[in-house]
Amino acid sequence: MKLLVVAATKAELSKVFEHFSLPNENFIQQDKFDLLITGVGMTATAFALGRHLNSSYDLVLNVGIAGSFDKNIPLGSLVNINTDTFAELGAENHDDFIAIDDLGFGKNTFNASYQLIDLPMAKGITVNKVHGNAESIAKIEQKFNPQTESMEGAAVFYACNSLQIPCAQIRSISNYVEPRNRENWQIGLAIKNLNNWLMDFISKQTK
Repeated sequence: MKLLVVAATKAELSKVFEHFSLPNENFIQQDKFDLLITGVGMTATAFALGRHLNSSYDLVLNVGIAGSFDKNIPLGSLVNINTDTFAELGAENHDDFIAIDDLGFGKNTFNASYQLIDLPMAKGITVNKVHGNAESIAKIEQKFNPQTESMEGAAVFYACNSLQIPCAQIRSISNYVEPRNRENWQIGLAIKNLNNWLMDFISKQTK
């Protein structure tokens, strides 16, 4: 299997870099798998994928940390995002938000096309601005009922769906989506668990 791992930052994959002795670069090609560090956000992700994504890949795996709206998901645990939505793509109508699909100008929700059965499924949204305000959190929950949010996931799904390349997204929960409180975050635990899972997945898939 030709695997492309896509992440926003090197920090999220620090142990993977160390374990596989990877060079300090943003695009790494090797026999077992390729690795693409895109930068944070949809725009950086789309640009990086535009440069490097092609039909030679059998699977694109987007990984990283994420916030969870669902407090039944323990901090540090991993989820398999099977559907992801561009939550801010659309128009305001006074106090209401009209999504781009409701406007008739496109599609805002995309699905994984490769399923990993060892992790629980979750519904994600992709945002430019992570939520940290009680009022905006309530509005986004009412509109989309998401379980997680990231800043890249739907962009990866969009690109892969457009090229018909199998894709999956794994997120490790670093914090709950609530009024911003860094003391409650578990970024270290989330990164540790993500790296351990990914190292094991790569080793099994590339034997």
